Amino acid sequence: MNWNQFIRQGHRWISILFTLAVIANIAAMMQGEPPIWVGLMALFPLILLLISGLYLFTLPYIARARRG
Repeated sequence: MNWNQFIRQGHRWISILFTLAVIANIAAMMQGEPPIWVGLMALFPLILLLISGLYLFTLPYIARARRG
């Protein structure tokens, strides 16, 4: 598995974690005022998704620039 495939697969798994964190956040909010850590629980996967998503977004442009 090369580096790009590793990032792509990681991006997919992180998106699943982010979705679960958002669902947990919604469930906690339905039961009243949630603790602050519940709201921040989705922030870490979101930052990782941003970084990996920007990397994956730029891949075609980098490849095109290398070809000439």
